[in-house]
Amino acid sequence: MWFDSWSDLGRILAVGASAYATVVLVLRLAGKRTLAKLNAFDLVVTVALGSVLATILLSSDVSWTEGAVALVLLAAGQSAVAWVTVRRPGFRDVVTSRPRLVFRDGAPLPGALRAERVSMDEIRQAVRAGGAGDLTSVAAVVLESDGSLSVVSRDRLGDGSALEGVEGAAGDRAA
Repeated sequence: MWFDSWSDLGRILAVGASAYATVVLVLRLAGKRTLAKLNAFDLVVTVALGSVLATILLSSDVSWTEGAVALVLLAAGQSAVAWVTVRRPGFRDVVTSRPRLVFRDGAPLPGALRAERVSMDEIRQAVRAGGAGDLTSVAAVVLESDGSLSVVSRDRLGDGSALEGVEGAAGDRAA
């Protein structure tokens, strides 16, 4: 239970170093998206990468080569999905959620807050983090695809073009 053999430890050291180098290389080749703020799809891939790395390290039934192929497959799959979502915008809705307006013109949008399970405490926290102290100075709060809240103040709203594509924004479906 506490110790099996020196050869097991040696395997973990050798395969671990190789697997670590492979993960770094795969992440580097996969691009910045793999390490960016995570939407649901990216989170699943990131967790899967960690699971594969742990399996390579701790299971003697999985060779380094098999693990490396699994790592490359996950990164390639993520890259392929990203490539398709850029070229076929309708496919993006299948993989990630759309950003949604949850607060507009100093007032919460109760239906959107309920649907997205966002509390007013979270809205106030995002507004404070954005440097504002007054909710009436806020033009919009958007729940982004990665789960973060973006705050747009009235004096920075401009023509509102940054809200294009946001569910519940002007010209879009009702929140």
